Amino acid sequence: MSVVLDLFTVLAVGLGVFFFLAGTVALLRFPDSLSRLHGLTKADNLGLGLVVLGLIPRASSPLAALKLIVLWALVQLGSATVAQMIGSALRRREEIE
Repeated sequence: MSVVLDLFTVLAVGLGVFFFLAGTVALLRFPDSLSRLHGLTKADNLGLGLVVLGLIPRASSPLAALKLIVLWALVQLGSATVAQMIGSALRRREEIE
């Protein structure tokens, strides 16, 4: 059973890292600020979710696993809020120019 959990952890964390790299590519390659923001936030949220999912079997206790899930939820909330604020600022700037 330990080999299966190890394989699951490596696979999930590896996929999470892949999505982090995809978000970085989106940040560098997409043409405008709103599409960069969209690509980066979607890829980073999925990447962090996969990393947390891969680390949950490695948690030392159910409380540690719960902390990982709460941390992921807080990052989701913060990321969505910041993305909305940046998007609104970009839209206002486009209306003025």
